[in-house]
Amino acid sequence: MSSRGGVDDSIRELLLLMPRMVGRAKRLPVPERVRSLELSPRHLSLLALLLFDGPATVNDLAARLEVAPTTVSLMVGDLSRKGVLERREDESDRRRRIVSLTDEMRPEIEAWLAGGAAAWRKALAPLTAAERRTFVDTLLAYERALDGSGTEAQ
Repeated sequence: MSSRGGVDDSIRELLLLMPRMVGRAKRLPVPERVRSLELSPRHLSLLALLLFDGPATVNDLAARLEVAPTTVSLMVGDLSRKGVLERREDESDRRRRIVSLTDEMRPEIEAWLAGGAAAWRKALAPLTAAERRTFVDTLLAYERALDGSGTEAQ
C-alpha cells in the first residue's frame, strides 16, 4: 500500500466518504410540508440562498446560482404557486420584483436546512478563514472537474 497522504490515498478516502455523506444528508428529516412539494436539488440551492442571504431579484439569484434568469424565473413561478415564495415590487424600482420566502413556509425551510447547516458549522468552525476558503475552493474545483471530466483516462 502506498504511503498515507498521497493524492491517490486522498482520492480513495474521498470516493469512500462522498456516498456516505450524501446518504446521511438524504436521511436528514424533511418537514412533511416541504416533502410534499417534490423539490429538486436546484430548488434547495434557491431556497438556501433566500434563507441565508434574504430577498433578491431573479437576476441576482440567477447570477449566484450560475443559471439563466429564465431558469430562476420558472422555479420562482413554480414555488410561488405552491406558496413557498412570493414576489413583490422593489420599492426603489417598481419595474423590478423581489423574491422572498413566504412567512408561512420560512419555518419549514429553516427546519429542512438546519441539520445540514449545523453539520457544516461544526465541521468548518475549527478551521481558519483561509482553510475554509481552501476547502470551499477545492469542492468548487471538484465540481468543475466533474462537469468537464467525462470518461478521460488519467
